[in-house]
Amino acid sequence: MTMTTIRNATLALVATAALLGSVPAIAHGYREQGKAVAVAASPLTVTPNRDWNQLSGKPGKKAEAWTLDGEQLDQVTFYGGIAPGEPLLREHDKKGKPLPKLTREMLLAEVPELLEATYRTDRAIASFTLLDARPERFLGTDGIRFAYEYVDGDELPRRGEAHAALVKGLLYMATLDAPRLHYFDQVAPAYRALVESATLR
Repeated sequence: MTMTTIRNATLALVATAALLGSVPAIAHGYREQGKAVAVAASPLTVTPNRDWNQLSGKPGKKAEAWTLDGEQLDQVTFYGGIAPGEPLLREHDKKGKPLPKLTREMLLAEVPELLEATYRTDRAIASFTLLDARPERFLGTDGIRFAYEYVDGDELPRRGEAHAALVKGLLYMATLDAPRLHYFDQVAPAYRALVESATLR
């Protein structure tokens, strides 16, 4: 059996499990199409162009996650005003596995490295590749858009896209993570619509 066959079989199992309900979208919030909503307990506000589920449990003190089909298949994470000295995600082992922190000196161009280091520590991944990074307006100001891919603990290749901006020293960012095969391309338009609608209020 080739590696491609194994990956396809794994993806099929994940999708089937999600359809059967064994990998449910553990949602506690419903984000209705057309209604502006503040995310991550911050001024970051988006107006979804379709209905989304908000996942239960916050991935970080200033983070919030949404999904369309379940967190194993697609996950959009909003980071609302990360301050210098703060990590992107909740630290589960501050002494043993401290997460990298935003610094006052950090430039937008260094944000991809911050996300990579966070994923490598939090998810214990060995493979992370930055595919592209370029300036792009976000929240009405200069920002960065970058794309990446990695292999998570489930051995499933995943692809990601992120948009970030530093506003008054605080980091605002949105990310999409999904299996590279099929699901990323399926959800990316809805994610990019969220990004285009994003404002600070």
